[in-house]
Amino acid sequence: MTPNPHRAGRREWTALVVLMLPLLLVSMDVSVLYFAVPEISADLEPTGTQQLWIFDIYGFVLAGLLMTMGALGDRVGRRRLLLCGAAAFGAASLFAAYAQSAETLIVARAVLGLGGATLMPSTMALVRTMFTDSGQRAKAIGLWSGVMTGGIALGSVMSGLLVEHFWWGSVFLVNLPAMALLLVLGPLLLPESRNPSPGRFDLGSVPLSMAAVLPVVYGLKELPSEGWNVRYVVSVTVGLLFAALFVHRQRTARSPMIPPALFRGHGFSPALVLNTLSAFGMMGSAIFTTQYLQSVLGRSALEAALWSLLPSVLIGVAAPVAALLVQRGAERAHVVTAGFVISACGYGLLALAGTDSLWLVLAACGVMAAGIVVVMSLLTDLALSSAPVDRAGSASSLLETGTEFGGALGMAALGSIGAAVYRHAMPDTAPEPARETLGGALAVAADLPGRAGDALAAAAREAFTDGMRGAAIAGALLLLVAAGIAVAGLRHIRVSDNAGRAETLSPSGV
Repeated sequence: MTPNPHRAGRREWTALVVLMLPLLLVSMDVSVLYFAVPEISADLEPTGTQQLWIFDIYGFVLAGLLMTMGALGDRVGRRRLLLCGAAAFGAASLFAAYAQSAETLIVARAVLGLGGATLMPSTMALVRTMFTDSGQRAKAIGLWSGVMTGGIALGSVMSGLLVEHFWWGSVFLVNLPAMALLLVLGPLLLPESRNPSPGRFDLGSVPLSMAAVLPVVYGLKELPSEGWNVRYVVSVTVGLLFAALFVHRQRTARSPMIPPALFRGHGFSPALVLNTLSAFGMMGSAIFTTQYLQSVLGRSALEAALWSLLPSVLIGVAAPVAALLVQRGAERAHVVTAGFVISACGYGLLALAGTDSLWLVLAACGVMAAGIVVVMSLLTDLALSSAPVDRAGSASSLLETGTEFGGALGMAALGSIGAAVYRHAMPDTAPEPARETLGGALAVAADLPGRAGDALAAAAREAFTDGMRGAAIAGALLLLVAAGIAVAGLRHIRVSDNAGRAETLSPSGV
């Protein structure tokens, strides 16, 4: 029997393992500073504003440059961009580890975001070009999705363990061996791939794309903590106006950064929309469950991070099972719909939580995340399969940007619902800071004598749990709506093998 020339072999699967290294580290860097902040504050003495930028600059730069780097990879070669990004990521990690001032650390984190923006779409696009058989590609993307999701949870735990035994710079040095391995093995294992006829690079779209993404992500991420502040509403509005200008340019430019033809691919648009909704569901719960473990149950930050690893067990199983079901003949629309329903059930479990429901909340998180990973892995496979191979980088970057938008919107919308319920549930006699946030209430309660402080803390924990339940109900309803969209929008979509193999693809990169 002649082997299928389009099926990946040992080389491709080994290359996939190599690609998982940068993906894991980029996703970990979202949360890796979680436990390092006290030591950084003591050592570098940043101002409040500088501390916020140390946290946020990485995610903002990454989100703002995703579309640019995806389009650039299609032109210069995805492997070349990946290796350049790995070198930048490694150098910035070393720079950050030995930063002597807050300003230096902020700059290093910005360069890390730049490197991350090259790594994420490049890894996804290379998976698309290496695995042309639909069954193998679904398995590979399932692994990709699981590693990306698990890395965010692992980052905070890794941070806690490293800071406990070493100094704060060690949370950055852990990146160096993996990036060095990628730089050595990447040229040997990864094929080069690019668009053979990309046209001129649309430089004018670069600032437009950043002006569209950054204000919206910034505004949405700040709304849950400070409410509907005029500054954040204006930020989102300005970003949406630039987004309209960006879309107009893509429709009229001779060689656009994001070609409108991508959206004509059968299945790409519904996959993009549904993937954004799934990110809404995943990140919308995170704002509550982390606070619940620490501020309601009273666990330390490291304990909370370790407990939060338990739901990752289900995440590791969900994506491969989904890929296997589709490979064995299950309708993709039905499996995606089931994933949304499963995730909605996770939110339903969260809506049953009380102020002492550790195992129920962990089970809810596991069920919720498992359903979302099923959805994301299958939708990622569908979107990349629907897009031309020569635009795999642009398609990947759009998916990642949609994930950023969806996550920020989920935190803003569900966070606002939870905050509104919290304020309504708190007694009118409580001090103003206590009626704003659970953290404020616990700080006020610590200064009150005896039973008065205990009563205020208990009322705040109950009110926060009420808010979490209200947000969970809203999240469940949204995911059920997404399930309805999935069953209707994906019903007649099929994924074929080896679509669009018109690009340059060679192990040597020439």
